[in-house]
Amino acid sequence: MKYNLAQTRRFVSVKNKMMFFFLLAILIPVIIMSVNSYISSQQMLERKYTDLLADITRQSNIRIEEFLEDTKQISLISSYGINSYISAVSQENYPVQNYLHDSSVPNELQATQLLMNYITMKDRAISIYVYNLNKGSDLYIAPNKPIDYTYHPRNEAWFNDFLRSDDITRDLPTRLDMQTKGDDNWAIYNLRKIFDMENGKLLGVMAVSVDIDFINRLNKRMQAGNRSAFTVADDNGRIIFNNNYSLIGQPFGSLFPVREGVLTAGLDRQIVRVSGKDYILIQAPFEEHDWKTYMYMPVEELAVESDILKRNLWTIIVVLLLFALVSSVYMSNLITRPIKQLIRNMTLVEQGKFDNLPVVRSNDEIGVMASRFEQMSAELKQLVERIYVEQEQKVEAEIRALQAQISPHFLYNTLNSVKWIATMQHSDKIVEMTEALIAMLRYTAKTDNRLVPIREELEHIDHYIVIQKVRYFNRIEFHSEIEPALAEQEIPKLSIQPLVENAIFHGIADQEDGLLSIEVRYAGNSELAITVKDNGAGMSGAAADQLQSRLDGSEGSGGIGIINVHQRIRRVYGEPYGVSFQSSPGQGAVFVIRIPIRSRKEAG
Repeated sequence: MKYNLAQTRRFVSVKNKMMFFFLLAILIPVIIMSVNSYISSQQMLERKYTDLLADITRQSNIRIEEFLEDTKQISLISSYGINSYISAVSQENYPVQNYLHDSSVPNELQATQLLMNYITMKDRAISIYVYNLNKGSDLYIAPNKPIDYTYHPRNEAWFNDFLRSDDITRDLPTRLDMQTKGDDNWAIYNLRKIFDMENGKLLGVMAVSVDIDFINRLNKRMQAGNRSAFTVADDNGRIIFNNNYSLIGQPFGSLFPVREGVLTAGLDRQIVRVSGKDYILIQAPFEEHDWKTYMYMPVEELAVESDILKRNLWTIIVVLLLFALVSSVYMSNLITRPIKQLIRNMTLVEQGKFDNLPVVRSNDEIGVMASRFEQMSAELKQLVERIYVEQEQKVEAEIRALQAQISPHFLYNTLNSVKWIATMQHSDKIVEMTEALIAMLRYTAKTDNRLVPIREELEHIDHYIVIQKVRYFNRIEFHSEIEPALAEQEIPKLSIQPLVENAIFHGIADQEDGLLSIEVRYAGNSELAITVKDNGAGMSGAAADQLQSRLDGSEGSGGIGIINVHQRIRRVYGEPYGVSFQSSPGQGAVFVIRIPIRSRKEAG
């Protein structure tokens, strides 16, 4: 039968598609890119660099303040502990507090270890000095530079001003750290008063010295040119930080001599003229400090990049013209795209996914091929469904055959006779075993339903345990526990006994104190778990791997034991359910049956 293209979209040949594509590929990119690039290149560059500098400045401010805030938290936590505001009086062991009360060597070691941990957390960018005002020794922790033990800030104006003030904590602008030896020890100080948590007495002052170089560390991604133009000034306009440390403390105007009044115009970004050159100037105030960050860049640098962009634009135009000659390569990709989609559809069909296949949108010969493949996959789906129904019928027959392996009806009269003779001879154990065996045979002989309540399955296990206890001279202790709400949940018949039998014969048969337990509990909202646990010999690694391989279906199949239970559960409930286990030598074994919880309506 000849395929009729009139039934679908109008057929367009591949040759016509290629000719149309060539026309668009040559004209549209060249016209759009040329006109748009020449008009907007300069504006784009200026806006890009202005936004970039503004973003760099804001992010730098945020990182600097986050770092300084972290140092405040470090001084707070190390002085009072994490829970100081919740139950300060109940705190018994705070190394810094203990050291200020008693400057003994053990207290000094504990306080040093605590503070060194915080310093390590900040990549050793800080030093911590604890000045004891309780007639004890001071404590200095500086991992990078030697301590100058002859220096003490008690004679410094900033130290005494802080003691006289009502402030509990205070940030000091950039200053030389005189507590350590070395040149250019520029640092930002965070001061905190340490009070006794019991009586509120002032015990000392903790000074966290933040190496000013931390700003360079935070701005690692900033280019070298931008670093030199990155400056932080205080509320008086004096430089707190610059890559050139010799400028610290000088007015910002000495570094960037902008004319009077420009910096107070209230704009966060503007073009200013300094020394005959135009600059992009960015101003960004800090949120928590009376500081401001400045970053500036000569406008002429944009012209350099604009020339580069223009040269690149001409290069692109030439490349586009050359592209017209080799665009057939791209066309091959355009042609193969629906073919690749068709291949992916074939892969889905191989995996058994016949419905809702992605549509292959192509109105040429490939579209014809895709349409024929969809028809073939629909027919293949019908064939698979027939095979599946036949397989289900086969599985059902196998289950019935398995449950019919034991046909014990002919044994009833004989066992009753044995029970009568044992009763006459007062052989209570024989009577007990016979009654248990009769109950087991009657249970296995039922063929009306292959699903039974868990309650009946556990009663069957009780009869089985009676026989095994007699066989092993009461060396087996057995416990079972079930959630009352799960007693009537149905499971495949004879699902638990193989696990119990395995636990006895391969686990606790040779032990004097064998323990076997069964638990039936919820495993989430929609599943239940039946756990069979023993304290026996356990399994070796090789034996466990072999059993897991058989459960996974990669090694053998069949049998009437654990593997049979696993296969039957999966046939009834599906792939996610079945038997799992854990076992190691000398540690016993735990087998778990997982099945879904079904209402009686669903079970029916």
